[in-house]
Amino acid sequence: MPENPPDGSNGPEWTNDPDLASRRFGGTVMWATDELFAEKENLVNPWPPRHQPETFGPKGQVYDGWETRRRREPGDDAAVVRLGLPGIVSGVVVDTAFFKGNYPPAVSVDACALDGYPGPEEVAAADWVPLVTRAPVAGHTRALFPIEGAAADRRFTHVRLTMHPDGGVARLHVHGSPVPDPRLLDTDALDLAALENGGRIVGCSDMFYSAPDNMLAPGLAAHQAEGWETARRRDDGNDWAVVRLAGAGVVRFADLDTSNLRGNAPGWAALRGCDTGSADPAEPGSWFDLLPRTRLQPDTRHRFVLPERREVTHVRLDIFPDGGMARLRLFGGLTERGRAELTRRFRESSAGPTG
Repeated sequence: MPENPPDGSNGPEWTNDPDLASRRFGGTVMWATDELFAEKENLVNPWPPRHQPETFGPKGQVYDGWETRRRREPGDDAAVVRLGLPGIVSGVVVDTAFFKGNYPPAVSVDACALDGYPGPEEVAAADWVPLVTRAPVAGHTRALFPIEGAAADRRFTHVRLTMHPDGGVARLHVHGSPVPDPRLLDTDALDLAALENGGRIVGCSDMFYSAPDNMLAPGLAAHQAEGWETARRRDDGNDWAVVRLAGAGVVRFADLDTSNLRGNAPGWAALRGCDTGSADPAEPGSWFDLLPRTRLQPDTRHRFVLPERREVTHVRLDIFPDGGMARLRLFGGLTERGRAELTRRFRESSAGPTG
């Protein structure tokens, strides 16, 4: 059965993982059986569902979601999503926000892994792996489904949402950990922190306004909410976030981007590195300076050369005293150990072609 936390409550830990299907990361709804009332593309919109009552178009009430016509024959409606970030799925959220008399009684979710850029017919012919077997859902509710069993260790590129038999769903969130294909990366020159390359935030002091994983997203932040922003500090401390890099590597350049942050940019920032293969990150002496405390400007993309060329697996960003960061880029190259880690993770999560 799905978990259905009440509105405003915190979900399980896996809901903090990136949404691999989000349009923000390049996800797209490439096919659907029907979308007469509301377009399939809305399923992967990155903003919360919106609704304005009594807003009617030629086909009825306008919904920020996907809605099909009422079926008068046997069958089910389905939509196929190409993940923007292929990876291991930790959980799925089926959100029926504002669909109260027109939600599906039940849903299921399947996934597959395919190389390249297949079209809808090729994806339809794939061998699909169940992520969520047919399960009941309610209207105007976020149904949370943790992924368990063998599928929880597999890397996927596409998912299929099926409504039994028809109705409307506002959002499909596919939370998980990105797993890049090392064949498509230049491991000598890449952003070691990027989500799409396997970087992740593994700890932070505060994420009151927005999550620090946002700093590692592709592209530029369009507004404040697309970065990381903390609450105002009223003590003598400072805020921080720790990035686990895509693999062990050497960072040569750092981009600290405060775009869109004008009255809430940090005054200063610093970077420190740690190699957890040879040191305990819990010991303060395990961390060494990559970028000393440096003054920042509001609404500015800063680039710094990092003279320290030691191997690191984790980088800690300290901002003083608080504020936000739109993007954090850590450019460099993987070491031999890092390349081996990246390749091993890809191979272990790819259990062979599924289509």
